[in-house]
Amino acid sequence: MKKISFVIPCHNEEANLPKLYDELDRFTRASYQVSVKETGTETGTTHPVDMNVYDFEFLFVNDGSGDGTLAIMRELRKKDSRVSVVNLSRNFGKENAMLAGMDYASGDALVIMDADLQDPIEVVPEMIYWWEKGYDDVYGKRASRGQESAMRKILSLSFYNMLKKMSDIDILPNVGDFRLLDRRAVRALTGLRETQRYMKGLYCWVGFEKKEVVFDRGDRENGKSSYKLAKLVNLAIEGITSYTTTPLRISTVAGIIVSLMAFGYLVYMFVKTLLWGEVVTGFPTLICVILFLGGMQLLALGIIGEYIGRIFNETKRRPPYIIESFNEERNSLTQ
Repeated sequence: MKKISFVIPCHNEEANLPKLYDELDRFTRASYQVSVKETGTETGTTHPVDMNVYDFEFLFVNDGSGDGTLAIMRELRKKDSRVSVVNLSRNFGKENAMLAGMDYASGDALVIMDADLQDPIEVVPEMIYWWEKGYDDVYGKRASRGQESAMRKILSLSFYNMLKKMSDIDILPNVGDFRLLDRRAVRALTGLRETQRYMKGLYCWVGFEKKEVVFDRGDRENGKSSYKLAKLVNLAIEGITSYTTTPLRISTVAGIIVSLMAFGYLVYMFVKTLLWGEVVTGFPTLICVILFLGGMQLLALGIIGEYIGRIFNETKRRPPYIIESFNEERNSLTQ
């Protein structure tokens, strides 16, 4: 019997966990009819997907929560043996928490989803259907992004478009972490132990057969997202610097263009002075040129510094996360 693991990273989700568990428990005891459109067909067909033919694991990763999240996880484990709890020693971030879940999950396939109830579990049967058809990465693509500000939507789409144009790999827009992964795709992802992780890029980098499932993202029922603007900006910089050196190339090209312009202006001023003479003028212009060149240099140094900083962090070879306990058993091993 095949086993499917739900990997759910959690940070301060005590208000959402009880309902999420109820949703998962209900899901595993039902049968579904999924309507899918096969490749090359015009109309959709309906197929049964019975959850009773699978074993399930609910693996919750506590990413350094400061509320009662861990206590609720442990209570759920006491009443349901399908629940496993990975407790990180501190908050390592969602990307590393997902890696910890992948390392400890035992299923033939992994369903990665958030704990905030925005990822509709009703989409998972269709994901399972396509997985059984041979796809290794069945990812959820958002038709709508739920309760999100217009500015955040615009910035997110602009970032994906920019990263797609700059990167050598095909970054999928409007696609998050909600997906089903086959075990061989999971093995490939867990083999990448870099500490500067951008999972949305790693999913695409490892390749394998992919299939999209379109869904409407729900609204967060309780609590607030821990992804504030500063974290989102940092994640965007992480994505750009992890998958493309285009910013370095842009700074190089800009430096060449500015140098050529400066040399051309130098030749012009030299010839003009020889032929017609030159009154000492142009102080405002000189100041503007100096400030412009100084700004360009600082920008280029900042871009280089971002890449050097990531090289510095990787050379330390620190583990992406540290496990405090697994299923209430204290663990001294690091990954």
